[in-house]
Amino acid sequence: MSEGATSAAPRALCEIAAAHHVASAFGIVSVHNQPLVDALAAVGRYTAVRHEATAVNAADGYSRVADTLGVAVTSTGTGAGNAAGSLVEALTAGSRVLHVTGNIDSVYLGQGRGVIHETKSQDRMLDAVSKAQHTITKPDQIHRVLHRAVAETLTAPTGPVSVEIPIDLQYAPDTERVRSEQVESFDSEAGSGDSERSAAAIVGDLDHAIALLDEAKRPVVWAGGGAVHAREAVASFCRRFSLPLVTSNAGRGIIPEGDPLVIGNFAARPGGQAFLDQADLLLSIGTHFRSNETRHYKLRLPSKHIQIDVDPAALGRAYPVDVGLVAMADQAIAAMSDRLIERDRSDWLTVARDTALDVRQQLEADIGPYAELCRSMRSVLPPQSPLVRDVTIPASAWGNRLLSVLDPTTNVNARGGGIGQGLGMAIGAAAARPDVPTALMVGDGGLAVHLGEFATLAQEQSPVIVLVFNDGGYGVLRNLQDAHVGRRSGVDLFTPDFAALASAFSMPHRRLDSPDNARAILEHAIADGGPTVVEVDCNAFGPMPVPFVPPVPVP
Repeated sequence: MSEGATSAAPRALCEIAAAHHVASAFGIVSVHNQPLVDALAAVGRYTAVRHEATAVNAADGYSRVADTLGVAVTSTGTGAGNAAGSLVEALTAGSRVLHVTGNIDSVYLGQGRGVIHETKSQDRMLDAVSKAQHTITKPDQIHRVLHRAVAETLTAPTGPVSVEIPIDLQYAPDTERVRSEQVESFDSEAGSGDSERSAAAIVGDLDHAIALLDEAKRPVVWAGGGAVHAREAVASFCRRFSLPLVTSNAGRGIIPEGDPLVIGNFAARPGGQAFLDQADLLLSIGTHFRSNETRHYKLRLPSKHIQIDVDPAALGRAYPVDVGLVAMADQAIAAMSDRLIERDRSDWLTVARDTALDVRQQLEADIGPYAELCRSMRSVLPPQSPLVRDVTIPASAWGNRLLSVLDPTTNVNARGGGIGQGLGMAIGAAAARPDVPTALMVGDGGLAVHLGEFATLAQEQSPVIVLVFNDGGYGVLRNLQDAHVGRRSGVDLFTPDFAALASAFSMPHRRLDSPDNARAILEHAIADGGPTVVEVDCNAFGPMPVPFVPPVPVP
């Protein structure tokens, strides 16, 4: 429609998408976002999904894999409400998502008249699940607020930012004078802010941190999602000063897993705890020590702890620190590298290397037949293939640890623990990296949450291999109930015929019932080129020798 070229909001959104090389925004068209969707579609930067939650999940997955901005467009009221749960995930993960939602006509805001799609205090709801929230109330705010929202989502600590644009203002005409003045003013302010951040002093006792590191004989680094942006600096730092690397789930791939320095996301495993017990200093970088990665904070850390985080509130919040440094990871690492002494820690690196081998061998023994599937996935998938994991037993037991991550931009999982978000993330990941297959690990229960998105896969012909682990329900919770409750409630579910389901969406289907066939079936799925359903029959495949029980406290 013509408004896409002449109205302020559509023009601003399209300019933002182009400036940040956003190949596609994700959304559902509505009477309360029509101008935005129309403009994005007109310039080839729009993918129609089937649920607003998926729009945000897809923008989230896109952002992680493309390592840039993701954009989601939803409607007001129920549409914005549907997006809220996925915004919680994006907020937990610190994903750089611009969420633009419509609203009712600006003259009716807050009156409670019952205008179609109206909801009470939508701004407060979005504020609760976003890093920041803005409501545009006048046409002359459009360019400035949208550009400011982008700056906020990209500024550490990163996170999703929501912007409400009432429908009448989406049609408001633009003027070159207002647009150029606002963007020029904003760019000037943003440039100044970037310079100040790059030159900002490190807050904290850097001298003490360096002294502790120099004295340490068996130091270890723990890197989280906040270290991903500084991955080259972290890798160089660990190599130069002989520092083994433990990671959170979010920090995987900062150094490719399989490197002798890397123990990986195994801290909470018995072998990981034994290794930490031998260390005399921990340098944690950009990790919040989430409960499921620390055995609900029962994990023991080394006696000395230096913590680096851009968020002052994170320092000492989960575990005590001897030195807390508020800084961007690359700034702090550069400052320490200039003054640290290189030491021979070959014996300690041998311990780390043996630990990495031991924890992986033990996990392979625990998962039994699935070890071969894990090896097959890693051997046939290209190194740059996104590895998307929904909340399901195989992902929680081994996908989040044993399936090697070689590049952090391929590491996509539901970090907030919400089931059913993986399919949307895979759609976004595939849009960000269409030249390689995206692998999605999802359970039959998680897939049912957004089964309608099979239509999106089929329409877009997204190169997604949907590995659906069919165990007839919510396996993670079933194991928890078996271990702690003694009875099952709400976990054994009706399961559809996945072959018939795939056929209904014109997608190939393959049944995987033995680890012996894993490699061949995965190779055929990759050769398909488009979306493919690979159903892993968990009953035929065989049980894990050690059932996975989620590490949550049950009285």
